[in-house]
Amino acid sequence: MKLDGAPVLKGSDDPRTRDAVARSILENGPSTAAALGQRLGLTPAGIRRHLDLLTADGILEAREPRISSTRGRGRPSKVFVMTDDGREKFEHSYDDLAVAALKFMAAQSGDHLVTAFAKSRADDIERKGAIAIAKSANKSSALASFLTEQGYAASVEVRATGEEICQHHCPIAHVASEFPQLCEAETEAFSKLLGTHVQRLATIAHGDGVCTTYIPNINPIINPKIQRNEPLTAGKARS
Repeated sequence: MKLDGAPVLKGSDDPRTRDAVARSILENGPSTAAALGQRLGLTPAGIRRHLDLLTADGILEAREPRISSTRGRGRPSKVFVMTDDGREKFEHSYDDLAVAALKFMAAQSGDHLVTAFAKSRADDIERKGAIAIAKSANKSSALASFLTEQGYAASVEVRATGEEICQHHCPIAHVASEFPQLCEAETEAFSKLLGTHVQRLATIAHGDGVCTTYIPNINPIINPKIQRNEPLTAGKARS
């Protein structure tokens, strides 16, 4: 039976259906079996069979959901995420299509549409990210956790004058290397989420090993002697 708004997929054992399941996770991020079934119009038994096969092949892996995102009683449903091997197999052709589509868009209607698309994507990151970090006292760590869930394998490094969010994987690196507007809009979204200016120091799309975003301390520690205009060195002033 087809669910409202969901596509009808032929043959629950069809490899094309399995491909659609994997691509749905690639495009929409970590998903539960129930969400995938509704999205693709598959029965619980059908979606479970595909998830088991994709997990056995190393394309997907099952993870426990974030505690903060679970509600109600009972054991929370696991979420399925794309593995690094899975991304290698699926992303290349997907990225090629995305690059071709954006190039066509720019050639036919101008670069401003590519910029608008980048902003739309960044707005989506900001909307989802705001929900993820809303109740966290440490917004940098919460943002890194959110980005990891989205496939960026992010971490936070503490520096002398601030922090750095390091994204060790970039799902859109191939596309962003052709269209830097994507990285620029993403950086602006981070700034809005954290409520402070941030600076992108390096990107995988430009050949760096890690995407690095610097976040300066919002409330830097100031030497109290400077606040009172006192000399920093001991001793009397010369006459």
